[in-house]
Amino acid sequence: MWGPAAETLSSLRICRIMRPADASGAGGVRGGTILKMAEAGATVSTRHCNSQIGRRCVAALVRAERADFLSPMRIGAHATHVSAEVTSTSKRPVEVRVNVMSESVLTDTKKPPNEATVWYVALSLKKVDKVPGVPPGLYPRQEREAEGWKRCEAQKLGCRETTQRNGDAARPRRNPEPDTASYSQSGVLHLAGPSDSTLHGLVHAGVSTKLVDGVPGIVAARHCKTNTVTASVDATNFYKVTEGCDITVSGRMTFTSNQSVEIEVPGDADPVQDNLQTRYQAASDFFTCVPLSQEGRSLPVPQLVPDTEDAKKRFEEGSGQYLQMKAKPQGQAEPQP
Repeated sequence: MWGPAAETLSSLRICRIMRPADASGAGGVRGGTILKMAEAGATVSTRHCNSQIGRRCVAALVRAERADFLSPMRIGAHATHVSAEVTSTSKRPVEVRVNVMSESVLTDTKKPPNEATVWYVALSLKKVDKVPGVPPGLYPRQEREAEGWKRCEAQKLGCRETTQRNGDAARPRRNPEPDTASYSQSGVLHLAGPSDSTLHGLVHAGVSTKLVDGVPGIVAARHCKTNTVTASVDATNFYKVTEGCDITVSGRMTFTSNQSVEIEVPGDADPVQDNLQTRYQAASDFFTCVPLSQEGRSLPVPQLVPDTEDAKKRFEEGSGQYLQMKAKPQGQAEPQP
C-alpha cells in the first residue's frame, strides 16, 4: 500500500558560507538563492525513487508549496545549513520538506529556519516522458499515513486550481508582426550586487559589457530566425554605476542591409536605494550582426519593417550611415558585412 515514507527513509544535510554572489545590493541573501538551495530535495527524491533494484530514474520538481522566509540571511559570517527529508509518498509524487537555517560562525547564534515543501515525480532515464510509480514508503503510525495522503490530495487540488486560474488570466493578445522592430526587441534586467563591484562600490565595466553583449544576439536571432555572430561593435561609452543599481539593457533593431543587421543597445541604471538620484544612462552601443547557416555561410537578412515613427527615423539614420560607410574608399574603414 502506498503511504508516507519513514522520517529516516532519505535525508540530506549540507552547509556552506553565503558569499557576495549570493546577495543583493543591500547585502542580504536573495530569496532565489535560498530557493535554489531548497532544490536539495531533488537529491533525496532521486535516492528514494531509485531505492528499488533495477530502477533507473531521476526526480523532477513539479510543485513548490508556499515558502516562508522567517528571517533574513546576510553574507560573510553566516553559515547556511540545509536539510532535506522525504516526508511522504503516494502513487506518483514524493513530498520533501526542506529547512534552511542560518548560523553565525562568530557568535554561534541560530536564526529561525526558512521552510519549504516541494513535490517531485520520477522520470525514467530510458524514456524521459514516462512517469513511473514511486516506491512505497513505510511509516509506523497510521495517523501520519493519513496526514500524508491529505497533503498529497491538497497539492493535487492546488495544481488544478493554479492551472485554471492561470488559464483564465492568460488572455490572447496580438503579437507584433514579424520583421518589425517591435517583434525582435528584447531586454534584460540585472541588480548590481557585491560580486559585480569593486571594493569602493563601483560596478565593473565588464559587468555592463557582458549584459550589453548578450542582448543584441537575442534581437538578431529573433529577426533572422537563425544563429548570428557579431561582426562589429561601435565605440562604447560607459558611465559610473554603483552597487545596488538596477541595470536595464534593451536592444532594438535600427537598420538592415542585405547581409547584416544593426542593433542599438542602450543601458540604463536606476539607483533603487537612492531617492535623490534619478534613472540615467549607463552605457550606449551599436552592434552589427550577421546571420549564418549551420555550415557557417552568411545568409540573406529579412528586411526590417519600421512599425513606428521612431523606428522609421532610426531606419533612415542607419541607412544614411550605411551608405556613407560603403562610399568610403577601402582601407579607410573596415569593410561592412
